[in-house]
Amino acid sequence: MEITAPDCAAQAGSLCQWVWDNTGADVLARNSDAFASAAIHIVLIVVIALVVRFLLYRAINRLTRLSIRDDASTALRPFQAGARLALGGGLNADRRAQRTQAVGSLLKSITSFVVICVAAVLILAELGFDIAPILTSAGIAGVALAFGAQNLVRDFLAGISMTLEDQYGVGDTVDLGSASGTVVAVSLRTTTLRAGDGTIWHVRNGEVLRVGNSSQGHAVVTVPVTIPYDADTDRAATIALQQAQGVAQSPEFEAAMVAEPTLLGITGVAPGTITLGIQATVLAGEKDGFLRAVRSAVRTAFERARQEDPSADFRPPVLLAGPGDDAAGRA
Repeated sequence: MEITAPDCAAQAGSLCQWVWDNTGADVLARNSDAFASAAIHIVLIVVIALVVRFLLYRAINRLTRLSIRDDASTALRPFQAGARLALGGGLNADRRAQRTQAVGSLLKSITSFVVICVAAVLILAELGFDIAPILTSAGIAGVALAFGAQNLVRDFLAGISMTLEDQYGVGDTVDLGSASGTVVAVSLRTTTLRAGDGTIWHVRNGEVLRVGNSSQGHAVVTVPVTIPYDADTDRAATIALQQAQGVAQSPEFEAAMVAEPTLLGITGVAPGTITLGIQATVLAGEKDGFLRAVRSAVRTAFERARQEDPSADFRPPVLLAGPGDDAAGRA
């Protein structure tokens, strides 16, 4: 049976004629123009997708740099302010850099996913597939996934919100309701905490209903000073306040002070003792260090005052301990 040339092969210089002359394949020759057109369109789709992805990545990188750097031009300062508000406003430089990197990585992942999905659908359309059933099936699969893995989806959405809002970060001391401790790792699905006793807790982000972060912003430090009931309260308060003010003005804590130490007066009365209170406001990360430094300074000052004047004994009485209990320590 003789195979006749397709009509398109009669067109001199056409792709159909070239394919027919070189292969003799009727089907391939007749569909060569459609194949070439689809191939060109697919290449264009891939190139455009790569260009769009590159431009979006570049914009994200630019946005993250603007949120950290202070040397933006005058024309870009309003945009820089908006970037800082969205990606880390009000944070110190190191914390802002960590947060912007995390948010930038998240935005890049979302961008790649969207661009690849759109490009894949367009390529399938160019190959002749009916994308309507595909989109419908994807919608149904999405609904089924949402119902079947709603807890997982909720965890991821909560993780994204926590990252964008910077509710806490690695190294922060937090109370998540179900667990508390120092944040060891933060992912989009779970948060890992190390409790004071060393226990590692893995908390699902979707289960976190409240967050108490004691490592952000300012912290109010109250230093209790316990003295004997019959001691010179005014003198003890004066010495304790002077020591607290000295610690606050020291090079170690001067930059961390938000509000200078003040005397609260008598904050507690117990059998044989009186408790004085000294309060100061410091950066959250310096709270424990400042508290320890003030306690040490007050104790040293009290010991020095007792050596100079034996009547100035500000040591609280030792309480008798019950069976199995340790004796009460001295202030």
